[in-house]
Amino acid sequence: MNLPDTVGYAVPEEYGAMFKRVREHLGDPEGVTLSAHCHDDLGMAVANSLAAVRAGVRQIECTINGIGERAGNASLEEVVVALAVRKESFGVSTGIRLEQLFPTSRMLTEITGALVAPNKAVVGANAFAHEAGIHQDGIIKNPLTYEIISPQTVGVPNRSLVLGKHSGRNALRMTLKEMGYEASDAELAEIYRRVTALADHAKQVRARDVVDIAHKVIRRRPAAMAAESSSAA
Repeated sequence: MNLPDTVGYAVPEEYGAMFKRVREHLGDPEGVTLSAHCHDDLGMAVANSLAAVRAGVRQIECTINGIGERAGNASLEEVVVALAVRKESFGVSTGIRLEQLFPTSRMLTEITGALVAPNKAVVGANAFAHEAGIHQDGIIKNPLTYEIISPQTVGVPNRSLVLGKHSGRNALRMTLKEMGYEASDAELAEIYRRVTALADHAKQVRARDVVDIAHKVIRRRPAAMAAESSSAA
């Protein structure tokens, strides 16, 4: 039995209450599964779907990437990850293979041409990206500091430490190591200065930008050391 919010007007407490009233009136007859179908016109499709689960619904009609009429439908990846992460709270499981969420999202994007917003939960490009220095440092020390679920759990290959003007030196040092560069403290300070200067006027600091800067700074070390030696003599 499906009770849809076809125009996306409901809010979670009233949508959940509707299912509770139906159950109070009908009970839970054998062979009848309550079903929710939510649209996202007010940005509440996922929240309404989760409220329905709390109210006893055991079928959620949703779509990958939340695509659908007008503002779209409840996003499958957001619903199932919420149910997985907060399993103790909701008390249900879906059986969906979470590691297939990101690949499936990307496949649908290729088929439809409908791009996913960078800040889209779970599958957006920024869902596991960290730029603020304090966040990057926390992630390096313990990913659970700023991530409620690992990127690999939903099929995202790796988290991203975005280099920009808000980035920290620890993130830069890790990025350099991954690129094969071992920088001294002095070199790291110079590379950091150049990266932040670039970030002030560039929209994005790309990997090749970091490589170019690192190559220039680190390869200058022997000459700089020789100059310092001559100067000392």
